[in-house]
Amino acid sequence: MESVSIREIFIIYKNMKIDIFNTYEELSRKAKDIIIKEIEKKKDLLLCTATGGSPTETYDLLGQEYLVQPELFDHLRILKLDEWGGIPMNHPATCESYLQSHLIQPLLISGSRYNGFYSNPADPLQECINIQDKLDMEGPIDLCILGLGMNGHLAFNEPADFLHPNCHIAELSDTSLEHPMASEMQTKPTYGLTLGMADILLSRMILILINGQQKKSIVSKFLSKKITTLVPASFLWLHPNAICLIEKDAIE
Repeated sequence: MESVSIREIFIIYKNMKIDIFNTYEELSRKAKDIIIKEIEKKKDLLLCTATGGSPTETYDLLGQEYLVQPELFDHLRILKLDEWGGIPMNHPATCESYLQSHLIQPLLISGSRYNGFYSNPADPLQECINIQDKLDMEGPIDLCILGLGMNGHLAFNEPADFLHPNCHIAELSDTSLEHPMASEMQTKPTYGLTLGMADILLSRMILILINGQQKKSIVSKFLSKKITTLVPASFLWLHPNAICLIEKDAIE
C-alpha cells in the first residue's frame, strides 16, 4: 500500500464542507435537497437515518416531496442508525416509533426495504450480528444522516478510550440518557444498539445536521478538527465526502 503524505492527509481533513444557516428551517430544506439529489442519482440508495430533533424537519420535508413525486422513493432503502435497548419496540419514544412516524410510513417504505435494530431482543449481541450481516450484504451505506450528541457522540458511539468499528451493544452515558427521547420514558433504556464507527465512516456520503444553542460547547470542540475518541464526531474530519449543516445559533 502506498504511504499517504502529510499534505494528502491535510487535504482529506479539508474535505468536509460546512454550511451555516440562519434558521433551522433553512438548514432542513438544504438537507432535504441534498438527499433528493442523491436519490435521483441512485434510485435504490441506502439511506442510514438518525433520529432526534435535528433531522425531524428534514424528514417531514421528504414526506412532502413524496406527495409531489412518489415514484422517486419506490426503491429507496433505509437503515436505522441506532436504537434504545431494553424497552418495547412499540414504545412511543423508541427510534423505531420516531422513524415510522416521520419517514417509513410517509414514504411508504416496505419492510423489504427497511432494516433496523429491534429494541428489546432476546439476545442483543445476536441482534448486532444480524444487523451487521445485513449491512455487509447490502451496503455500504450510500448516505448517512447524523446528528451531533451533546457529548460529541455519533449514534451511540459514546466518548471513550476506544471506539467500536461495527455494530455493538453500547453502554449509555448519562448525557445520552438525558436526551429528550429517553427522558420521556418511565422505564429507562438499559443499553444502546448502534452501528459502529467503521460502519459510519465507510458511508459514501455523510450529512451531519447540527442545530440548537445548547450545542455551542460541543460544536466548538467538533470544529477544532482535533480528532479524539473523547469526541467521536471528530472522526468525521477523516471522511472524504462529509457535509456539515449548522444553524448559526449553534456557533454564535
